[in-house]
Amino acid sequence: MPRPTKQRRICRRPLFDSFIPEGEPDAVEVRLTLDEYETIRIIDFEGNTQEQCAKRMNVARTTVTDIYDSARRKIAELIVNGKALKIEGGNFVICDGSANRYCGNGNCVRAAKLNARGNGQNNNFGGNRMKIAVTYQDGEIFQHFGHTEYFKVYEVEDGKVVSSEVVGTEGNGHGALAGFLFNGGIQVLICGGIGGGAQLALAEAGIKLYGGCSGDADKAVEDYLNGTLGYNPDVHCDHHDHNHEEGHSCGSHGCGKHKCH
Repeated sequence: MPRPTKQRRICRRPLFDSFIPEGEPDAVEVRLTLDEYETIRIIDFEGNTQEQCAKRMNVARTTVTDIYDSARRKIAELIVNGKALKIEGGNFVICDGSANRYCGNGNCVRAAKLNARGNGQNNNFGGNRMKIAVTYQDGEIFQHFGHTEYFKVYEVEDGKVVSSEVVGTEGNGHGALAGFLFNGGIQVLICGGIGGGAQLALAEAGIKLYGGCSGDADKAVEDYLNGTLGYNPDVHCDHHDHNHEEGHSCGSHGCGKHKCH
């Protein structure tokens, strides 16, 4: 009897599972399995090696090579011949967090929570309800996402804050905070400086980011709800010298050796 194929570990389901060429609603469909999609995401999108991908997916590197080659051939076929793409099926299991030591960006999330949200959209509420988190210290927006010890979380209904609470980050840092927020049902994050890896983790968790903000946390949420929040879409935070632009402050918490722009 042949040995059963080992399940491939994937981080999450794709946010979108189908693509159709413009003007071709009846285009022939190419089926990409979720484990094939995962190799494209880890290797091509995140820029990892096949060896790193193998560790993330808990399979041999040769297995990853076969899956990756198959995925690339299918993508080439649909681009060249104008076919539709459907991402579904495959022999996989959603990561339960056990691959976090290989990820580096904290994208591992609990399978039960992810599957409960269907296609990976981070929305614990229906209708006009949502959750907003703000990096928080002494009433202000804390300026370094990866070092924040607290978030202030706001529950919003019909465009108005109905409750709020300050929650600790349980010792998580940098990319792992994205999973922490995802598991808390957060849909919007307002913060100061934030690194590129954490931004990617938030994007893959479906969390909308408003970075480069400062000042009063409550006022920032009010401005967001009014559509007047000032933020920097190109904000980044580098782990280098502790030098800041004029007027920029890390707060009394201290930020280590960071420079925020």
